[in-house]
Amino acid sequence: MAVYTQLGPQQVDALLAHYDVGELVALKGIAEGVENSNFFVQTTQSRFILTLYENRVNPDDLPFFYALLKHVYDAGCKVPQFITDRNGQWLQTVAGRPACLIEFLDGVSVTEPTAVQAYSAGAALGHMHKALANFTLSRPNSLGVSAWRPLALRCTAEGLESIAVGLSARVFAECDYLEAHWPSDLPVAAIHADLFPDNVLMLGDHVGGLIDFYFACTEIRAYDLAVTHSAWCFSNDGAVFNADVSEGLLAGYTDIMPLDAATQAALPILLRGACLRFLLTRCYDWINTPANALVTRKDPLAFLRRLDFYSDPAEFENLFRHHL
Repeated sequence: MAVYTQLGPQQVDALLAHYDVGELVALKGIAEGVENSNFFVQTTQSRFILTLYENRVNPDDLPFFYALLKHVYDAGCKVPQFITDRNGQWLQTVAGRPACLIEFLDGVSVTEPTAVQAYSAGAALGHMHKALANFTLSRPNSLGVSAWRPLALRCTAEGLESIAVGLSARVFAECDYLEAHWPSDLPVAAIHADLFPDNVLMLGDHVGGLIDFYFACTEIRAYDLAVTHSAWCFSNDGAVFNADVSEGLLAGYTDIMPLDAATQAALPILLRGACLRFLLTRCYDWINTPANALVTRKDPLAFLRRLDFYSDPAEFENLFRHHL
């Protein structure tokens, strides 16, 4: 979440006039994240998240996100719902941007998850994957393996080198490797694709909600596990791996969705792909984020360190020995 488009109370008042949700009491921009403009909205009746979809989100994709969330909600997963106005409309326009009013879920995002919390997150991911097994809509992964080299080129060699000396050569070598080894025969389904700790709301040791589905797409299902593992199991700077959190996350997931032999064999590649994806998008944002945007830029090198970890065969064998 982030704020690129500024809003005032009058604009939000005009939006809320179409809903039966009470009058505006408080409005606050949310700086975390990098994708859309998000605001906390409190009314006389309840609390909501107001999301304005910025240039990275194609408005044509919004019905997919809406249908996916409704599908997993109806299956019993803890996800927020889009709020409809008096005419049954969930998609609005605010400040010239497509916008949605979304249910606010209680919970906190943990910065240093415990093994027990990681188990709950892994299980929640597994339950979501089970629920999505019969979801029929699809959306291509715009940040999948075929997009990584073009994104690296858009960062430019000079831009990558400005972040770290030697980064350009490392990135393009990894593109070569992953393009040559990316699996083509694993189960494919709708996935979250961005289940970082800040997209999981915890109520103590239990998951209170999964949020921010705007990278959701159709992809290798286990790639979602790879993204989640890379996001949860390291210190924020990527320098320290937490084996207990890893053990908890994998146990929670595989208790719900056991991994077949082909998926087990492909995990090293999927984990490296997850790291390259976030390394590149963070590099791009680091280079191109407007100076006046209310957004927290994230360190690209935190995912280079993760990539180095997963690229070491000895580390991987030790990491997954209890689950493969």
